[in-house]
Amino acid sequence: MKKLLPLAAALFSAVSYAQELKAFSVPNGYTKITEIKGDLDKDGKDEIILAFDTNQKASVNEDGSDTNDYKRVFYILKNENGNLVIWKENTSLLFSSGYGFYPSDNNLDISIKNNCLIIGQQFSTNSRHTQEYKHTFRFQNGDFYLIGSYDNFNDTCDFNFTNEINFSTGKVIIDDEYSTCDDDAKVPESTHKEFIYKLRTLIKMHDFKIGDHKFKIPDSSKEFIF
Repeated sequence: MKKLLPLAAALFSAVSYAQELKAFSVPNGYTKITEIKGDLDKDGKDEIILAFDTNQKASVNEDGSDTNDYKRVFYILKNENGNLVIWKENTSLLFSSGYGFYPSDNNLDISIKNNCLIIGQQFSTNSRHTQEYKHTFRFQNGDFYLIGSYDNFNDTCDFNFTNEINFSTGKVIIDDEYSTCDDDAKVPESTHKEFIYKLRTLIKMHDFKIGDHKFKIPDSSKEFIF
């Protein structure tokens, strides 16, 4: 009888867990923009990630008229006995559909590698500048945590700046590369810096918003913003 108690407790816990998760259905007016599958919690079962343009406006024109700019959301779903249930929902990570200088060229790339969720986003900030972000999240200690940040800001002529950090190891890489399209211009010297920076506490995916966190770069007046 004693041997049956742990098994019964595990089964009860699994049933309770499934009952706590809300059933998923596509909200009215939402448009799916991507879908991927992969195992995020190492239980041997694939989760499903769905991202949508919502029906909620993200911005309006200066005259108050509507824009073709909608907020975005993604869901991490589990398959429980053939039914999709919402494991995680996030409305803070994805830029809106009309974000950037050329919204039609925006790129959203969600992938799963080594049981980690990677959110990649790229857009133009003006006719010459391209911004790319990649943020990596790992499921551990009962939640998803930010373990990697990649930020690339590129100018078609003058520079290519890359800031990258692995929060698990603390390794930071900063590359500032300079160039020019003007034969007579003086090109600044490119720089490369590596150092260790450890967060006291890893940031949960639910609490993370791009650009809200920063730390000072050693021997520099600049800050690492992520």
